This record gives sequence, structure tokens and C-alpha cells, in this order.
Amino acid sequence: MISECSEPEMVVHESPRVVLETKSLRRHFGAVHAVDDVSLSVREGEIYGFLGVNGAGKTTTIRLLMGIIAAQAGTITLMGETSKRTTVRQKRRIGYVSQEQNFYPWMTCRQLGRFVGSMYPTWQKAEFARLLEVFEIPEHRRVSHLSGGMKAKLGLALALAPRPDLLILDEPTAGLDPVARREFMQIIVAQARQHRRTTFFSSHLIDEVERCADRVGILHGGRMRFEGRLDDLRTEVRRVVMPGEVAVEMPPEFECWREEQFEDRTALILRAAPEVWEEMELPDGGEVEWLSLEDIFIACVGSRRLQL
Repeated sequence: MISECSEPEMVVHESPRVVLETKSLRRHFGAVHAVDDVSLSVREGEIYGFLGVNGAGKTTTIRLLMGIIAAQAGTITLMGETSKRTTVRQKRRIGYVSQEQNFYPWMTCRQLGRFVGSMYPTWQKAEFARLLEVFEIPEHRRVSHLSGGMKAKLGLALALAPRPDLLILDEPTAGLDPVARREFMQIIVAQARQHRRTTFFSSHLIDEVERCADRVGILHGGRMRFEGRLDDLRTEVRRVVMPGEVAVEMPPEFECWREEQFEDRTALILRAAPEVWEEMELPDGGEVEWLSLEDIFIACVGSRRLQL
């Protein structure tokens, strides 16, 4: 008797769920379009670097995400719930560290933990005490007596103690010295990797983003210029160098991010899909150069044309 053979069961590997998403988010202040049609998505367990120069609109975007100000258009989706403004219930699932820490200076770290903990139903007293010990913050010291680095770590401990689904950090290392900055970001990475904690942090410091982020969004003038993996960014954006002032008609598949004119050569920093680069034909003497993340970032947000 020949038995029927069932087809092998197909294993489907689901991609991580989206924890945070915005669509066409807008906010202006008079004639200033601080956030202009911003769409982004952050997946579960990843570290997302929100990169931009000072004044690009990063803080305004984060204030919209936290419901501190309301969007004038667009939607925000947090943990599967979509709204125009983040609710208190949603905020309780977010750990937030603002750019400027505003603590009651007369409180000790322990007292501040009790005060903040009363606002979170998921607050873990033991976890807060553990984090203070790990971060080497004396629990009985007054906040006014803490250094800038200690205050940054205290803000992070307060944000992590409720075991949030999402951690949002607005320029968390601003004003810290290089050692404190490096230690702070090491803590962020360790927390994300050990607990699969989804982390969204803004920065204008390229080395921070390059060292920590799984994916990146580049904001400039209130608009998103790029979103994706760092490896994709490096692959898509390259410099084409040509001798003299060679006029090159670039195919429409290329987006020109920057033109640099030298005495003896012309350089174009272009973005295109990898397969387009593979098929590109250069004039005699032309070369394609790979770029550092810093070069790519400057090309994205700097002057469109540079005469050197």
C-alpha cells in the first residue's frame, strides 16, 4: 500500500513588527515648516538613528511622537495603535529621555525614582535600584550634585525602569565629554541587544549613529532625505570623479546630491540603486569612489554645489 505523502510544511519567517511609524507628519510654526511630510518606521528590537544637523527638525518630530505638541497633518502609529496625537496610555509604554533633563534639583535619585515611578503602572523598583548601581549613581545623592554625565545616565535609568516597549532619546549625549558619551551609547546598545528593546535616538554626531544604529533616517529641512540600512546608504551613494570640467548627462535613475568643482576635476555625489551603478558607463578618465558615512551625510545636508 502506497501512503500519500503530504507536502513539506513551509516555514515562514515573519519580519519584525513595526513598533513606531509615522505617515506624512507635518508641523509648522508660522512660515517655518519644522516637520514637513515625514514618514518613517522603526521595527521591533532595532536601534534606529535619527540623523540631522541642528535645526533639521529632529526635536520637533520627537515632541510630536511624545504628544507634547500636536501634528497638523499625518498620523502616528505606536505599538499598532494609530492616532494624530500620542495618548497618555501610549506614553506609559515609552521610555523617554529629552535633550534637556529637567529634574527637581532638591530630590535625591531615590526620591526622584519614587516620584517618576508613581506615574507608570509597570514601574520596577528593583530594576531602577539595579540600574543606579550599574550606572554608578549614588541613590542618596541630590540631583543638583550630579555631573552632566550622571544626569544623562539617571535620565536613562528612569526611562528603562518601567521596562518600556520603546525607548525614545532626543540627542541624549549632548554636552557630554567623549568618555561619558561613549559609555552612554555602550549602555544603549547593551540594553537593546540584551532585552531586544526597540530604540529610537536622534543625533547630529555621525560616529554615534555609525557605531550603534541598525537603520538610519536622515532629516534635513524638516524632510526625510533617506531611510534604510547603513550598508544600503553606503552602496547607493558614491562619488563620480571626472578630469577637467567634463559635462556629463546623468541618466534619470541617478539623483545628484552634491556637485564639487575643483581646478582640475569635477566630482558628483550621486545616489542610485546598486544595479544602476553596475551598468554605469564613465567617460575616459572617470572614476567611481566609495564614501565614508560622514561624506555621505555632508553631501545629503550640505550645499548642493561647492566651488573649491
